[in-house]
Order: sequence, then structure tokens, then C-alpha cells
Amino acid sequence: MKEIKFCTRCLYATSHPLGLTLNDEGVCSGCLIHEEKNELNWGERWEQLKQIVKPYRSKSGDSYDCIIPVSGGQDSHYIVYLAKVKLGLNPLLVTYNKYFNTPIGIRNLTNLRMRFNCDILYQNVNPVSVKNITRSTLRELGSVYWPVIAGQTVFPVQIAVNFKVPLIIWGAHQGVEQVGMFSHMQEVEMTRRYRKDHDLMGREADDLLSVFDTLKESDIWQYRYPDDHELKSIGVRGIYLGNYVRWDPKSQHDQMVSEYGYNSTHLSRTFDCYDHVDCFNYINLHDQLKLYKHGFSKVTDHATREIRHGRLTRSQGIKLVKKYERNSVQFSELFLEWLGITPRAMEFLMDRFRNKNFWHQPKFGQWEFRGWSERHNLNDVEQHNDDFHLNNYLINDELSKNSKTKYVTFGKGYP
Repeated sequence: MKEIKFCTRCLYATSHPLGLTLNDEGVCSGCLIHEEKNELNWGERWEQLKQIVKPYRSKSGDSYDCIIPVSGGQDSHYIVYLAKVKLGLNPLLVTYNKYFNTPIGIRNLTNLRMRFNCDILYQNVNPVSVKNITRSTLRELGSVYWPVIAGQTVFPVQIAVNFKVPLIIWGAHQGVEQVGMFSHMQEVEMTRRYRKDHDLMGREADDLLSVFDTLKESDIWQYRYPDDHELKSIGVRGIYLGNYVRWDPKSQHDQMVSEYGYNSTHLSRTFDCYDHVDCFNYINLHDQLKLYKHGFSKVTDHATREIRHGRLTRSQGIKLVKKYERNSVQFSELFLEWLGITPRAMEFLMDRFRNKNFWHQPKFGQWEFRGWSERHNLNDVEQHNDDFHLNNYLINDELSKNSKTKYVTFGKGYP
């Protein structure tokens, strides 16, 4: 592995899986693109967005203007707010049932539909197939989340084709927000290639089929992306609001909590209480696997975002990462019961994906962490104003209110 170098402003390193570069001053591409948020004329870009969506408005008023992928967490409330309230569009909301749903996530989905008065479609893939795929991707890719990401990114496109509603509206582009993969001015749109290479770790649904696996066509067909002919015939395009709105997830969530009843909660492995409140596994098992494979976890993403927005110093960010990233994984027993495997089997599968660049095994059963946070030198960063208060976040709910915590199912449920 090449030498790992860190950005002098944020907490990201050159080993970031999305790809990240440093300039001569040691500032990363993500921080440089973030500077555009303070330089662009967002009023003009909003007017540009209004012109983009104008041709997609239903002239008769009896059909949908756009498709919006949503969940019970992340930026869904704010995306629907912009589309429905600010742009005056009539969206069809679509959501993929991840099967790891929290009560808060279900409440947020219900609130989203009711507060904004939108129709919503739920995709419930056969849970037996979901489990089969999860076993395969955990074993081959070290991912418990491949079906979730695949479903969340393909279901909206399938509905756009089937309902002949060509415009899909997403929030922010991950590659732009994290590593500056594109400029906002390039106005990058949804592509099959980005989905495969980054979201799905290089594996489309058909790539999962193998003579060395037990997956069948009946397991994967609902995750198959529409072909180019279908996309072109309908004129499907997916735009990112982050190219036209100054994207700031914390400020946006603060507004949605205060004005539209978004539910937030404490999470064990990050200080952010907004993003992934809808899933028992994202900030737990999924996040732990990220730490094993890449040497950093979601709290580093959150701290880097807040450093760039000027709400954290770099030293505060490092301390928050050290505080949260090694916290115990919660609710793993729910996943083990759902998938039908033992704790020892899960430990064995996860340990296979520990990146030797970030983990050292002095002897069997013992691991030493040498990830990103262990390579930061606090003596090299500012020490003033190091107190960070969680009351900067609006927390109004609990993830688990009793000892009978379980996945909240809807639709087909699970056997």
C-alpha cells in the first residue's frame, strides 16, 4: 500500500476508497470542492434548477412530476421539502424495505408521507432472497448492506421506467460531498457506472451469480438495473439537488426536526443523531465492517463534514473520532437471529476482511488497531476551543425504548 497522507484541514486520507488527492499545500480534493459552497451564487443555481424541472411538470395534473427515493433517515425529509414545498412538484416517493428497520425509521416514513401529503411505493423483496444475497455478499464482499444499497438505487429507476416518470431527484452526490470527485458546476447526474463501481463494490446483481455460489436468478432479478434502451426510451435522468442547493445536512436536519417533526436519536458510534436513525445495522455492523476494511468509520465522515462547515476544529474532530469509532457494536444479536448464524461464525466472517494495513494480529484472537485515527498527531493541530457539546443537535426520540427490541417489518415481513 502507498504511504497514507492526511489532509491538513479535515480528517480524510489518501487511502479513501472513493479516491482522494492532495494539492501542494496538503489540502484534499474534498475540502477544495467544498470551498465552492462559499463561492457559488446559489440563488442563480436555484433558478437553474427551476428551469431543469419545468419540462417535467405534468400539464394535466393527473400524473407524477418526479420520483424521489426516500427512507426513514438521512436527507429524505429535506429532499421532499425542496421538491414539494419549494419547487411545487408532485412527487411519487419510493422506498426499499431494508428489513433492519427501527421504530424511529418507520415513524419518519409515516411522517414524511403525511406531512408532505405524498403517495409512496414500498418495495418488499422476498426476504428469503434477501437473506441468501446477504449471506453471499457477507462472505464474498464483507458487506451486510449490499442488498440495501442495491435496492435503494435500483428501485427508483425501475419505477421511473415502469410509470414513465423520467425525472428522479436525489439529494447530494456522495463523491462530491466526501472527496470532491466532481465540481458542483459539472452538475453530475445519476449513472449506472458510479452505482456499480462505488455503491455496489463493483458487483451488479448478475455478477453475484456463480457456479461457486447457491444464488439463483429468482434471488437477484429484482435488483437488475433497466437496460440502456429502456432508460433512453423514457428519457430517465437522475439529478442531485446538492448541485443547486448549498448542501448542509446538519442545518437541514435542524430545520426538519423543528418544522416537520423529523425524529432523531443518540447513536452509539457517532455524535451525529440524524443520518441513519432508520436502521439498526448501518451505524453498527455495517460501520464496523467499514472500520475493518478501510481503517475509518462513519464518525470520521461526520467529523470531516462538520470541520468543513466550520462547526468543529480539526482537534475536536480527532477527539470525537477516538471517542466513538471503537465503541461496541449494538443490536448484532438481531442480525444473527435474522440471518441464522452464530456469533462465532459472524466473527470469523468479519475478521477475514480486516485490512492488514490497519489491523495487526500479534497472536490468535487479538487485534491491534492501526487505522486513520491512530496516525493523527494531536500535537500538530490546534488545541483551543476543544469542548464539543451534543446539545448542538436536536434529539427527540430513543432508538430502543424497551428490552424487546426487534426489527420492524412491513409488507412481506420475514419468516
